[in-house]
Amino acid sequence: NFLFILVGLDAAGKTTILYKLKLGEIVTTIPTIGFNVETVEYKNICFTVWDVGGQDKIRPLWRHYFQNTQGLIFVVDSNDRERIQEAAEELQKMLQEDELRDAVLLLFANKQDLPNAMAISEMTDKLGLQSLRNRTWYVQATCATQGTGLYEGLDWLSNELSKR
Repeated sequence: NFLFILVGLDAAGKTTILYKLKLGEIVTTIPTIGFNVETVEYKNICFTVWDVGGQDKIRPLWRHYFQNTQGLIFVVDSNDRERIQEAAEELQKMLQEDELRDAVLLLFANKQDLPNAMAISEMTDKLGLQSLRNRTWYVQATCATQGTGLYEGLDWLSNELSKR
């Protein structure tokens, strides 16, 4: 049973991703103020996924969910060029947390269906991923509403964690 935390700025698509994985359907979401937690079963693996609200006032609470987390799923709205810098700063802050030092990082580049979505290479660059040391990471292009890329991301996570 793996423990993952699903974080990212508000409106990145975290809750949509969680319920697409859990129920296979699109649920109408409102901004998450606290958290949603679900167990997702996929290929005989149980993932406990915490989806924690992303609004700036509640981001300091993220750290309460870090303990025992094996995988960090950071969701970014690929279409939100205005806030990619803010996303990068939040991500870097999290990666400095001691409790996450062993967590693998899966980045969901979400909303890839939108015409102005940034390419993976541009996002990798803007988020400063190339400079990460001692961190296993992967960027997966996703479209939460269609479910595209989500299971590929989980495949990567479970493969990485089964190596440990």
